[in-house]
Amino acid sequence: MYMVDTLQNTLKGVKSYESPIEVFGLGYVGFPLAVRLASMGMSVRGIDVDKNRISRLNRNELLDTEGNLEESFRSAKTSGRLILGTEPVSSNVGKIGIICVPTPIPTESVLSNTYVNSATESFLKTCQGGDVLIIESSVEVGTTDAVKSIIESSGYNVGKSFGLAFCPERIDPQNTRWTLENIPRVVYCSDDTTYGIIKTIYSNVNNSSLVRVSSAKTAEVTKSFENAFRLVNISLVNEMAILCDKLGINVREVIDAASTKPFGFMPFYPGAGAGGHCIPKDPRFLLEASKKFGQSFNTINNALEINLRIPQYIARNIDEIIAENGMPKSVLVCGMAYKPNTEDMRDSPGFKIVKRLLDKKYMVGVYDPFFNDILLEKYLYENNIKEKKFNVQHDISNITEEFSCLCIAQHHSHMTPLLQDIYSRGVFPLVYDCQNKLHRNKNSASILRCLGAI
Repeated sequence: MYMVDTLQNTLKGVKSYESPIEVFGLGYVGFPLAVRLASMGMSVRGIDVDKNRISRLNRNELLDTEGNLEESFRSAKTSGRLILGTEPVSSNVGKIGIICVPTPIPTESVLSNTYVNSATESFLKTCQGGDVLIIESSVEVGTTDAVKSIIESSGYNVGKSFGLAFCPERIDPQNTRWTLENIPRVVYCSDDTTYGIIKTIYSNVNNSSLVRVSSAKTAEVTKSFENAFRLVNISLVNEMAILCDKLGINVREVIDAASTKPFGFMPFYPGAGAGGHCIPKDPRFLLEASKKFGQSFNTINNALEINLRIPQYIARNIDEIIAENGMPKSVLVCGMAYKPNTEDMRDSPGFKIVKRLLDKKYMVGVYDPFFNDILLEKYLYENNIKEKKFNVQHDISNITEEFSCLCIAQHHSHMTPLLQDIYSRGVFPLVYDCQNKLHRNKNSASILRCLGAI
């Protein structure tokens, strides 16, 4: 056993698998990471302030989208390599903390680094010299330097007696091609020994596919820039879809034609808007950085505004079509998750469409195959829908309630054949496909309208 003295001893402890790892935050990022590290033979303590989440995991109850980790999760727990709790613990061997907590959009009452700072202070309660802290959460520019100040105010010298790194997550839930195990990662490290520790740890994650940058701010801006790139292009294609509506052409045909260019073009496809915890949020960190220099980041500002307008445009479009055809004002919004094949409904465009339709005095139903009561109540609150003025459908294969319109905000892959069949059978007088994925059937009794192809 290597007693904690220096970062060099911690490096030896990591290489011998004796140094424990504490993962703070067991959500979409932290949970797969904790399971992966434990499955590779490392001693991991998964930490989350949500006692209900810890209780659920200790009962071996996983969410639907965690199910692919069930076997490795149970094995890691049974072997004792993965322990779950709400607090860190002391160690005689140099330990490593990995912060994977949420970072909210900063407001007057909440700072973006609130949870990162709390996790840092929690880790420091049981720290000694030679320990290392890694931040994986997406953060505002300057957060890593602020964490360094917190650490040094506790008496440690970052880069000598304490290691600090920023290695932002790049996880893409339900992406089967690019996973935790093969996505390259950008990393900033306070010193070379800490970099050696990081390389050893991430050899168990993504085979140490790391791109080291010179400063924490460079790594922080890189992470925000990646998602700003996606936001700008999603907003661009959605605004193009609106233009195609006006011109009476199909935006997907435009995109497919443009995609034949072998250079200088990357296809993005229309939808109800960018949701989730990253794309609508991380670019705002660049806005905050710009404000400090009296600068406005107009490209990001415009993209954010366009992204917010898309659900409003969709609701208005549906309202106009229903009015033109003299239909009752009732809509079933299908697919409430922000991306396909996941139960994640954070900042979901689907809920924004629901809210706009409720404002227009519609009778609204909602459906998502991943719905459960806990998730539903959570996202109602997050989307500021204080009163549940809509009804929840738990099965649409044989729907009995009458709706004038089926609005498909999100396509889950296993649902698309059913939705195609529902459209082909003419179950709803109007089908509005926000992602323009259904194939037209001239024999259907339904009117089909797609974003970018009206």
